[in-house]
Amino acid sequence: MNTMKLTAFNIRRFIPSEQIDKALSLSVLFSIAMIAGRIIYTGHFTYLFLVWNLFLAVLPYLITKAISREPRLINTRMKFIIVFLLWLFWMPNAFYIITDLFHLGSTPNMPRWYDLALILSCAWNGVMMGVLSVRQMEKIWHVRVPQIREWWFMAPVMFLNAWGVYIGRFLRFNTWDIISNPFVLMADIFEMILHPVENRIAWSMVLCYAVLMGIMYVTLKQLSKAIR
Repeated sequence: MNTMKLTAFNIRRFIPSEQIDKALSLSVLFSIAMIAGRIIYTGHFTYLFLVWNLFLAVLPYLITKAISREPRLINTRMKFIIVFLLWLFWMPNAFYIITDLFHLGSTPNMPRWYDLALILSCAWNGVMMGVLSVRQMEKIWHVRVPQIREWWFMAPVMFLNAWGVYIGRFLRFNTWDIISNPFVLMADIFEMILHPVENRIAWSMVLCYAVLMGIMYVTLKQLSKAIR
């Protein structure tokens, strides 16, 4: 068995079971049903944007599933780098939905318990797909670089995820701006890097969310092992 076949065999072992996909699909459909119910009840499209956020959260998960099913997508170093960077650019969208809890209570035309359940369900979907996607990518990295340790992969990825969440939530950029508005985006990023003291609140938020998402990841990972 040559190296490419061995890699393909190893990676295919990490495809999430059909039951996980069914559970995720049911959870996402519940969130969409909650959003639809709110629109019908209030006549307003207040939280319709969460459907788009859910779609963006699904993308990194689909990327890692595609890699698992078609290892030839990363069978060369250049292909792997391109696909990994593409995944990394989209990855913060999964955890970004956590910050949509900021919107809770902003519109009083619906019981707060309903809006809480609605946004929490969306955030839960984002976190679960984010954790699964990071876990899949960690395993794929381990196949290619067996000596890599968990923290060497997880820590920088979660830090970049948290930074992406900050850029999206407070600087109001999205993934498309990497192509459509790269100069303004890079200017704001370099401003944060070159003036860390002036941007200490921003860096505090990034660090806090990086630790939070890291804890979520490690906890769910260990919980999965404990259940097995």
